[in-house]
Amino acid sequence: MSLENAPDEVKLAVDLIMLLEENQVAPQTVLAALEIIRRDFENKLTQA
Repeated sequence: MSLENAPDEVKLAVDLIMLLEENQVAPQTVLAALEIIRRDFENKLTQA
């Protein structure tokens, strides 16, 4: 499967991985930030 035909969430994930790796963000920092992001977006879903 080529990336141009991939679902939007896969494209976003690849972009984020590349950004984080290029900036050498530590894995534990990424995971902690993702938890914060997940909670924020889950709250947005429940409020919508």
